[in-house]
Amino acid sequence: MITAIRETRRDRIFLAFNYLFLALALLIVAYPVIYMISASVSSPKFVASGEMWLWPKGITLEGYERVFRDPRIWSGYGNTILYTVVGTMVNLAVTLPAAYALSRRDLSGRNLFMAFFMVTMFFSGGLVPTYLLVKGLGLVNSMWALILPGATSIWNLIVCRTYFQTAIPKELQEAAEMDGCSDFRLFFYIILPLSTSIIAVMALFYGVGHWNNYFSAMIYLSNDAKYPLQLILRQILVLQEMSSQTGAFDSSTASALNSRAEVAALVKYAVIIVSTLPVIAVYPFLQRYFVQGVMIGSVKG
Repeated sequence: MITAIRETRRDRIFLAFNYLFLALALLIVAYPVIYMISASVSSPKFVASGEMWLWPKGITLEGYERVFRDPRIWSGYGNTILYTVVGTMVNLAVTLPAAYALSRRDLSGRNLFMAFFMVTMFFSGGLVPTYLLVKGLGLVNSMWALILPGATSIWNLIVCRTYFQTAIPKELQEAAEMDGCSDFRLFFYIILPLSTSIIAVMALFYGVGHWNNYFSAMIYLSNDAKYPLQLILRQILVLQEMSSQTGAFDSSTASALNSRAEVAALVKYAVIIVSTLPVIAVYPFLQRYFVQGVMIGSVKG
């Protein structure tokens, strides 16, 4: 008969501190998110005065109306989705085969290759040489200027390599080779189907990076029609803030200036929600793969 293990007083105190710490961490993480959502649909005067501190007050959708009224938002969404999907596919197509090849112990010189890759984690060519290289390749003002220079991340490459080394048994590779399976068939038909967790993690890492990227677009793109969502939202936010700051010169009353500043703040919160909502919506579907892939790929080895 199995008897239940009794919790000692120390165990109960330890669990109480754990629950207290987790509750505090939840409060720290959840409050800013709830506040931004509430502020984006609350009346600006209640937000500015501090009367709205958690739940919406004086509900209004003026901020979202101003954001979505701009036709550039929809073109920005389309461009960002395109850049994210294509960029993530390119990242996976480069990172996964390279990581698997470096995980094979029968690859001659794999440590030398890894050393060269590691150097790029600490030293880069710099912004100006990188721009000259992209310009020399004829990629300026094109989608590929945002994708090809960052086709892989060495850190993600290391995580994938560690996953292949620890999660894929080498006996599986030996058995496939004895059955006459080529390296390409082994990778595409055996290794990849067994690596769904790390693939989901890498897709999330790369996808979020492409979704949030605006700096590269600001440097390499000059055509407004090709701007991603983040760059367009930045422009809208900057224009709103400039409008609120120059209101003093356009109006002689302080109330007009305050009104413009409140609207600018309302648009700011709406912009934050619009830009982060798609990523938040996708994450729950990848969460279980995310936890499994990160733990296997980074802790072991």
